[in-house]
Amino acid sequence: MLTEERKKEIKTNIDRIKSEMAQAKEKSPYGQDTVLLAATKTRTAEEINYAIECGITRIGENRVQEMLERYDDINRDKVAFDFIGALQTNKVKYIIDKVDMIQSVDRLELAREIDRQAKKHNLVMDILVEINIGGEQSKSGIAPEDAESFIREISSFEGIKIKGLMSIPPICTDIDKQKNYFKKIMNIFIDISAKKIDNVDMSILSFGMSDDYMLGIECGSTMVRVGTAIFGARDYTKKQMN
Repeated sequence: MLTEERKKEIKTNIDRIKSEMAQAKEKSPYGQDTVLLAATKTRTAEEINYAIECGITRIGENRVQEMLERYDDINRDKVAFDFIGALQTNKVKYIIDKVDMIQSVDRLELAREIDRQAKKHNLVMDILVEINIGGEQSKSGIAPEDAESFIREISSFEGIKIKGLMSIPPICTDIDKQKNYFKKIMNIFIDISAKKIDNVDMSILSFGMSDDYMLGIECGSTMVRVGTAIFGARDYTKKQMN
């Protein structure tokens, strides 16, 4: 059971983040609304449900096994579920009927399997295409120069609906460099939007996390994925399974 002190911490953090998001929106030249997604890796169902009580309307799960273990304990009627972590093709079948969006589509094989599983369940899965904007070998994602061709290739899949882009830029201490990464993502987003590709609804641009969500919003993000800033430091001593 959550202590009153823990509840106060979570609520205070959410209220502060929402206030800062409003301030960041005023600095954005796009004037866009931005959704606060709570990244829930290692968090308990109690913590997540209390965050939902405090106004969180969307949560992001990183690990399939962890999501399945607490799925029935989450107040699902009050929140949208996204999968935001690296997703193995053979795990798609376990989440296809449980999530509202898969944000981390980074290869053709994965898109094909999402399409196949979605059609088996008579549904259309919203997806975001993950862009590896920094070209980092340690991160997944489509190369920026391949984004349009990849999107065109998977746009014919009837079991998916492309809703936009997501990205995790390299960690930067230089704000100008960070802004440059965000601007590059925004330019890809704007360029693909202008192409009016069938089955592509470029309405979501997901970048910005606990350390840089305000800067992300200033640069045009419509969804920020925030975990630590809401819940505090993660406990990595817990068993982690994908």
